[in-house]
Amino acid sequence: MDSTPASLPDSISADAWSSAEHRDVVIVGTGPAGFTAAIYTARAGLAPLVMQGPAPGGQLTTTTDVENFPGFPDGIMGPELMEKMQAQAERFGAELRWGSVTHVDLSRRPFKLVVDEEVPVLAETVIISTGASAKYLGLENEKRLLGRGVSACATCDGAFFRSEEIAIVGGGDTAMEEALFLTRFASTVHLLHRRDTFRASKIMQERVMAHPKIRVHTNTAVDDVLGDLGVTALKLRDTVTGETRELPVTGFFVAIGHEPNTALLRGWLDMDDAGYLRTQADSSATNIPGVFACGDAQDHVYRQAITAAGTGCMAAIDAERYLAEHGVVEGVRTETEYHAAPAEDSTDGVPVVEKLAS
Repeated sequence: MDSTPASLPDSISADAWSSAEHRDVVIVGTGPAGFTAAIYTARAGLAPLVMQGPAPGGQLTTTTDVENFPGFPDGIMGPELMEKMQAQAERFGAELRWGSVTHVDLSRRPFKLVVDEEVPVLAETVIISTGASAKYLGLENEKRLLGRGVSACATCDGAFFRSEEIAIVGGGDTAMEEALFLTRFASTVHLLHRRDTFRASKIMQERVMAHPKIRVHTNTAVDDVLGDLGVTALKLRDTVTGETRELPVTGFFVAIGHEPNTALLRGWLDMDDAGYLRTQADSSATNIPGVFACGDAQDHVYRQAITAAGTGCMAAIDAERYLAEHGVVEGVRTETEYHAAPAEDSTDGVPVVEKLAS
């Protein structure tokens, strides 16, 4: 992997940089992490600029019902949840803008960002929330039926397939873990793998092989996903004999990995071998002071909307503190104590909890 940072476009002159828009906070990407960071920094009066990137709203815009995000007991559609988060951020003064950050120079403050190859922007702090993209097989119908039976998140969508027959493709620990998770809901889980050996750990393989609800299909490739309005079957091919067959299922889960959207930052920010950004313990801080990371771009373990939102909150508070420490803003404005003081009745100053108890 090349670790040399990409250079800025030569087409942007020194004069353009000297007159470029200058912001205290620029958030790169949206989704639950980016929107939460925007809400917190906006409420702190930092007027963040949010560059929405190539997939505004993130992965949740491709899902249907979201039933595990707190505060929505009846569930909520993924796109609607992202719309509500966006509206909340804009209500407090965040500026959302179409466009993608295509080049960066993080060598010194203010950091230099280039939007859509040609627009220069300067930033005192940068919050990275570019997320990660699930890897898919690349089948045309797989994309068409995404959210209509095709999913890359068993935790998100498994409960929609109670007592139904479903399939999952993959050969690593993630595929094994998700196959086991899906047995909580499905009547049968078909685990499909194109080879006759698995990359998963021995213990995970043993658990899968021993589970009565899981049927393992080795030397099996998925050639197509069938169905008009939803998944009805998979077209499978034996990788040894070439023989094809159809497997009737109503759900198809893809568990062949995720790819963090961090190529832009290669050579600037520390990342692991898979490209996930490294952050300091108990912090969203990266190896470059003033640059913070949140959401799936730095989380390869949980990858949930609620955990992404939590790290977005962390990044916002970290950025605000950084700006205060460096004299860019006057004082920290976000109270980080869970209960700074008991709620009081505005008429007499008596704590509400005391009135409730009396």
